[in-house]
Amino acid sequence: MLAEASLSIGGWGGLGVVLFLITFGPFAIFYLAFYILCFIGGGFAVTLLYGKINSEKHLERSEHSYLPPMQTGIQKTLDEFKLDLKPIKIDRRLTGSSFIDEPLQQVIQYALRDYIQYWYYTLSEDESFLLEIRQTLQNALVQFSTRSKEVDWQPYFTTRLVDDFATHLRVFRKAQDRLGDREDKQRDMTDELVDSFFEAEVELERKICRDVVCTSRKDEEGFLRDLCEVLLYLLLPPGDFHNKNMRYFLREVLARGVLLPLINQLSDPDYINQFVIWMIRDSSCNYEAFMNILRLTDRPPELEAVKDKVLEELQYLRSLDTAGDDINVIKNQINSLLFVRKICETRIQRLQSGKEVDALKLAANFGKLCIIPLDHILVHNIALQFFMDYMQAVGAQAELFFWLTVEGYRVTAQQQLEVMHAWQRDGKKQTSSTTKGLLKAAAQGVFEQYLSEKASPRVQVDEAFVIKLGEKLLKEDPTAEIFDEVQRKVYDMMLRDERYYPSFKQSPLYVRMLAELDMLKEPSYRGSDDGDGGVLRNDFTNIIMLCIVKS
Repeated sequence: MLAEASLSIGGWGGLGVVLFLITFGPFAIFYLAFYILCFIGGGFAVTLLYGKINSEKHLERSEHSYLPPMQTGIQKTLDEFKLDLKPIKIDRRLTGSSFIDEPLQQVIQYALRDYIQYWYYTLSEDESFLLEIRQTLQNALVQFSTRSKEVDWQPYFTTRLVDDFATHLRVFRKAQDRLGDREDKQRDMTDELVDSFFEAEVELERKICRDVVCTSRKDEEGFLRDLCEVLLYLLLPPGDFHNKNMRYFLREVLARGVLLPLINQLSDPDYINQFVIWMIRDSSCNYEAFMNILRLTDRPPELEAVKDKVLEELQYLRSLDTAGDDINVIKNQINSLLFVRKICETRIQRLQSGKEVDALKLAANFGKLCIIPLDHILVHNIALQFFMDYMQAVGAQAELFFWLTVEGYRVTAQQQLEVMHAWQRDGKKQTSSTTKGLLKAAAQGVFEQYLSEKASPRVQVDEAFVIKLGEKLLKEDPTAEIFDEVQRKVYDMMLRDERYYPSFKQSPLYVRMLAELDMLKEPSYRGSDDGDGGVLRNDFTNIIMLCIVKS
């Protein structure tokens, strides 16, 4: 049955194919396939055209829609990260004082702006790196502030810094003297002065010479890098310091961006002059200080400038109408200016004649010199300046500074104790205890600075007196006379020790001092060699006339 059905289907199928070929020809199959493909292609083209038209209409409607367009995946992820970031809070306190913290914060901000931000923002807009740098710098400043509070700055500023500055001036003056004595003037004066300065520094310091660091820019930068390396080691946490990239980065910023410009600015003569003018702007120079400057200066151009200003002022005063009540005032001003002009002319003549340089020859013309007692020298500004220069030259400035410091302490203590007694009479006990505490702290500061084992340099007196004084400071209330015993010992040592006052009387500085005081013409005092007896015929106030120069 199945065989018959298959044969029937095959027969009818074959008959249909034969009839199709007879009717449409042998290529009808290809035409049929072509028609089918054209139908499918036409349907696809119609569908595509219809979809394009509908898509354009949809896009036009979307452009005017209030909904924002969807972002791409990476940009959307970055934006979500930015939204998730929380602002980093930084403690802006550095030293605990707002007057200091605000300028320091400005310095940090300017350093970041000038050395980091200008190139970092070309790489990234992420603020976290800048905040980390700021936090690291602030931590270093906090550590520096903490360590600075542990340092006793009083001995440094009152002794070591003053000694270093005085040593620098002595070396510079010695270099100038050598430069004036040289006959070879072919080289540049600046180079000659630099060479003479460092030669004198080697002779004075013996083991220290800073010529390479001061004259070579490369060596100066290397020295500043080493200095910053030490500072970073002391101030940075171990993790930040051992990070070489961080350490080298901060080292270069500090060395070349902060310290080197600071040194260059402080070395600029114009900046120094402006800074000095700013410091003395609110304080007028009194007549005594002005006259001391004129008498002690060794630069004729400065004296010539003062003389020219005096002449201008004289011409102005003489041109005024002298009729009126101010005639006496004008005459006094003219007399004062004439005296200043005379001082300048006398000083210029002395410097140009060479008497200022060869003081020993000047002294030989007058035979035996007058002797000024040590106690008179210690209370007179001009004489004290020469004696101070001599004591610094022999390395005994600590004894002189101790004597002067005790004198200042005595005056201050007397004033404070008088005020304290007045408060006690009024019943102000709390204020009195505060005054005692301040005086005791001041006395202990003087002791630690000059007499303790940590003092540098230390005043050389009998150890028994030092121990006795230390016990008084611990057990007794401070008085104005607590240092008197040690001060007398120091005074006797300066008076009788051959290294100090006796040698000072034989030095050129002593002759220069007499010349400045106009005491070489007619010696008015001849006392014993120990400087104890006699008094001056004319007091210092009669030797140096007082004048007021109109500002």
